[in-house]
Amino acid sequence: MSFNNLDTLYRQVIMDHYKNPRNRGSVEGDALTVDMNNPTCGDRIQLQLQVENGVVQDAKFDGEGCSISMSSASMMTQAVKGKRLEDALEMSKAFSQMMLGEEMDLGDTDLGDIEALQGVSKFPARIKCATLAWKAMEKGVQE
Repeated sequence: MSFNNLDTLYRQVIMDHYKNPRNRGSVEGDALTVDMNNPTCGDRIQLQLQVENGVVQDAKFDGEGCSISMSSASMMTQAVKGKRLEDALEMSKAFSQMMLGEEMDLGDTDLGDIEALQGVSKFPARIKCATLAWKAMEKGVQE
């Protein structure tokens, strides 16, 4: 597949997650809740994780922002559901490496749709948009 075709496919995946967000809303019952915002561009997110025995049982988000931040939140919540917290944090680390254009140490981790965001690394001002939901997840898990 040529670079242009791949770039188009990635844009379509991002726009699909933006227009049809997965896991948007609130978690039923007890949940770890983290509010974060990006004051630079106005993106804001509320992330909720329902964790039982160290495993993310459910993940939801709400907020507003650009297509990059909202798509990333949608992709992230999909990716971490059913994962152990340690694995979710490893995914977050790999995602951060991808955003910085570094070599990713994925191990057995499959980023799936999340790889569509790798082009964001070419636009430093947008990296904070893409990483907002991931930073919220890290903050919530560490607290």
